[in-house]
Amino acid sequence: MAATADEQVENPFKESGAKKLARKNKKQRTTKKKKKIRIRALVPGLSCFKKPTLEIENDDGNSEGDEELRSSPSHLIVTVNGFLGSVDDWKYAVEQFLKQYPKDVLVHCSKRNSATLSFDGVDVMGERLADEVISVIKRYPDLRKISFLGHSLGGLISRYAVASLYQRNCLSRHPCNDGEDVKHQSSKEAPEENSKKEVAALEPINFITFATPHLGLGGSKQVPLFGGNHSLEKIARQTSGLLGRTGKHLFLTDNDDGKPPLLLQMTNDYGDLPFIQSSRLDNADCFFLLWLNSFKDIVGWSTSSLRRRKELPQRQSFSRNNRYRHIVNVETAKHGSSEGVYPLDSAVDGWKRFDTNAMMEAMLSRLTKLEWERVDVEFTGTRQRFLAHNTIQVASFRLHSQGADVIQHMIDNFLL
Repeated sequence: MAATADEQVENPFKESGAKKLARKNKKQRTTKKKKKIRIRALVPGLSCFKKPTLEIENDDGNSEGDEELRSSPSHLIVTVNGFLGSVDDWKYAVEQFLKQYPKDVLVHCSKRNSATLSFDGVDVMGERLADEVISVIKRYPDLRKISFLGHSLGGLISRYAVASLYQRNCLSRHPCNDGEDVKHQSSKEAPEENSKKEVAALEPINFITFATPHLGLGGSKQVPLFGGNHSLEKIARQTSGLLGRTGKHLFLTDNDDGKPPLLLQMTNDYGDLPFIQSSRLDNADCFFLLWLNSFKDIVGWSTSSLRRRKELPQRQSFSRNNRYRHIVNVETAKHGSSEGVYPLDSAVDGWKRFDTNAMMEAMLSRLTKLEWERVDVEFTGTRQRFLAHNTIQVASFRLHSQGADVIQHMIDNFLL
């Protein structure tokens, strides 16, 4: 039906309303785009951090932002998520760090091994993390120190990355294309530039893991959820491939090119990477912390605390205080174990027979040569005890708030 002349006069007024709506939609799209850019920050995936430590990163990897709002912290803290985790898992902990040390630390939540990327294997993820750390250091030339915080699988990824960064013949102060021109040298030929035992040309200060299966999950009673049922443990080992290369690494069933399991390799200076040499740091201020659950959890108490079962503290020795009510035991760092090292050949023979006890003992005898401080955590009696594996990290404050005192204890004892 044709419009009358009077109706046609009103059309410009209606078009003006359409234009107004179009401008509103355009403004909303622009706002969403800005929010997306902010979210991919130095603490990637988190938009709530204070501006002095915020680094904006575009899709092309370049940084932008108000330089006057940025501080020049000297201490880089790298947080690493666990299996199927994300950068958001560290949101609460990072917020607390920045409240307590707003100008002293630069917190970077690793984002290259999130979600399904965590299926790719500890070695692949460790190299990705090492490349990521180098890219961050390049953007902040004032950095002098570095610390790692790893939750669960993130602790193993961090150990691998530290060995890779220690060995790479590429100092952050020199030109480097995000690892593209970084070469591995033989662990027997450590570069002279690293005589100070630096990691990525920075002084290592803290290496902290939360509920990390340092001995894997393939041994007897290493997964408390199985209740010590050997049939379930056997099924888990046989189906570990469903979790990708990572599953095989965790359950010690990998056999790449006839080599021993990766976790067994990581307790020796095996191949090209100095896993143990990079951990024996001469810096007196550097220490290792193990935060672990004593409650039945996904990761066993023994594998997360690097103790033999007979060495686990007795419950009657637990003590609590009002400030950190879920911290039940603190074992200060001691000199490495004086016991002899389990022969690697015997461990390899045990691997061929799939004797997990031999592999466990071999890994323990080497890793306990390092000085670890152990912090035992228990959530028994709390509503969130069945979520202990994530509560210890406060992955979501709404679901895991009971772990807030554990995070505060870690920050209060953190070395700057």
